[in-house]
Amino acid sequence: MANKRPDGDGLVRKRSDGRWEGRIVVGHKEDGKPIFRSVFARTQKELMDKLHAQIEVHRDVELTEGYDLTLAQWLDRWLDEYKAYTVRASTLQGYKRLVKNYIIPHLGDKKLGSITTADLQKLYNWLRANGRINEHYAKGDALSDSMVRGIHMLLHQALDAAVQQRLIAKNPTNGTVIPKNNYAPKQILTESQLTAFLEVVKQDPVWSDFFYTELTTGLRRGEICGLRWQDFDEKTGRLQIRRSVTTKEGGGVAVGQTKTKNGIRTIQLPPSTVELLTERKKKSFSEWIFHDPTVPEIPMSPATAYRRMKTLLRYAGLPSIRFHDLRHTFATHALTSGVDAKTLSGILGHTNASFTLDTYTHVTTDMQKKASGIVGSFLDEIM
Repeated sequence: MANKRPDGDGLVRKRSDGRWEGRIVVGHKEDGKPIFRSVFARTQKELMDKLHAQIEVHRDVELTEGYDLTLAQWLDRWLDEYKAYTVRASTLQGYKRLVKNYIIPHLGDKKLGSITTADLQKLYNWLRANGRINEHYAKGDALSDSMVRGIHMLLHQALDAAVQQRLIAKNPTNGTVIPKNNYAPKQILTESQLTAFLEVVKQDPVWSDFFYTELTTGLRRGEICGLRWQDFDEKTGRLQIRRSVTTKEGGGVAVGQTKTKNGIRTIQLPPSTVELLTERKKKSFSEWIFHDPTVPEIPMSPATAYRRMKTLLRYAGLPSIRFHDLRHTFATHALTSGVDAKTLSGILGHTNASFTLDTYTHVTTDMQKKASGIVGSFLDEIM
């Protein structure tokens, strides 16, 4: 059916409760029957203003059946039919957790077409102040800015898809004010802290090889857990990164693709790591380089590795850091030791060298200062 300009159907009336009601045609069902959008106001003038505003919103828009879906129903369909085949399983699980924990309890029962920008802004504001499920000892009930941004981005994508499917006329996330990016600062282990950590790691026969390999490669947590012996060539000292392991909701692990296509790569290992893995392979009875401590048929769980890291840090008397900070530690020490950004980018599996430079700008700035000092000293000598 051709697009039709929204129009009133002749119904503008004063209700028994004193409010004014009007409606416009915003689309048609498959059988040709009109789809109405009702508007309510306290006065006739206010109603006419609202009706004109709705006519403008729905101009050149022909909504289809499904317009009366609730947000919960649409998000469920969007995740299963649109996102399930375009994102990693772990990403899809993360989306579903956000929907279940933060969106449905507040707006799940609301019809798609009735959700406003003000509704979403109210949700974001509430989440920032009270949204944390489990109270944090330092942050209380407040949900982090990055989490609120993640929820907004999910809703923006889902409601954009609803616009494309002609379920709503416009995306109500447009116009909301969301928190700025507020990333947690990178925590880098200093040389003395690294020495203290490795001293403790050496005393752990189950985990010593794992963490030494991590600190000499900077692999992502899922990548190091996903290494198989077929990926390691002891003759050339090269290691292929081909997959990533994620922790499934409810327990267990899943083996899947790397974070990005650039994550699939081959790196050259330091001689000490080659020697360590060569000796480990002689005693191994699993296909996985780092297998589950109790079930060698399956890879190490990223969640288990994270918990063990926290324990070892505590034994070493070091501050609590994220697993990803071990990757930052490797990259920082590599740069300060003279590894160029392009080479490091390839080792880390970054999209390009500029991303690496942007990520470690604090290091490259210090290197530039050091370089300028060297150049200055050189010129002083020859002048």
